[in-house]
Amino acid sequence: MYVATTESIAGKKVVRYLGLVRGNTIRARHIGHDFMAALRNVVGGEVVDYTKLLSEAREQAVDRMIEQAKALGANAVVGVRFSTSLVMSAAAEILAYGTAVVVE
Repeated sequence: MYVATTESIAGKKVVRYLGLVRGNTIRARHIGHDFMAALRNVVGGEVVDYTKLLSEAREQAVDRMIEQAKALGANAVVGVRFSTSLVMSAAAEILAYGTAVVVE
């Protein structure tokens, strides 16, 4: 499965558009991680737990988007974008979306 943020894939020809595909996940923070993040906020540096949490959420959202594209018969998703939104005070949604296509 090709996945691209561009509208086309170099060397490939789009022969059929199958429509919008998307995958999302909502992740909540853990209170123990919040405590460590608060400490990191004082001393500075990367908040590793949050970096890992968001990375895993992006991967899961992309995996779900790809599964939807496969179900439509696509072999590529182009124009992939990410969106985030705060669902509640300690949870956020990550959405991956794009256009499912068939390329030759």
